[in-house]
Amino acid sequence: MECQPTLFTSRLILTPLQLTDAEAVQRLFPHWEVVRYLDKRVPWPYPEDGGLAYVRDVALPAMAAGREWHWMIRTRLQPEHIIGSISLYDQPGNHRGFWLAPQYQGNGYMREACEIINSYWFETLSRPVMHVPKAVANHASRKVSQHEGMRLIGTRDGHFVSGPMELEVWEITRSEWLARQNTA
Repeated sequence: MECQPTLFTSRLILTPLQLTDAEAVQRLFPHWEVVRYLDKRVPWPYPEDGGLAYVRDVALPAMAAGREWHWMIRTRLQPEHIIGSISLYDQPGNHRGFWLAPQYQGNGYMREACEIINSYWFETLSRPVMHVPKAVANHASRKVSQHEGMRLIGTRDGHFVSGPMELEVWEITRSEWLARQNTA
């Protein structure tokens, strides 16, 4: 496995997930505003060792196997503090996921993080398409996808921490992504 890089935007630093990040995950992740639209595989209520178990037993092994890429999101103004996470997955129909601590939502951080993560997906990994599933009620996530030029390609039944609801699948191709970058 190649070493996953640290990525930089104008306001953010995205650092590869490490075992030492588990404590911040445990502190920031288990909030209803964060988990309600995530897949029902996320345990709720979140266990006291949920952050450690996820990082150690799920995310880091998947990174080592080259199936997933996980970054912790930090601001350039306070690089010592984690504010969320963004991930890429080599899974059919599910290529990206993210979460942001509630107190940092609404500032455009996720749009900024997605921009560089999409670039990594299409330009570094040379993937042909990105599919992003989300709960139909997750309006903030939908706005991110719309801003990126993604299009809704389908819906199906979904099962989330908050219960069953319709799931949308959004898509953008590599050629569409690259064309948007050349006009920006």
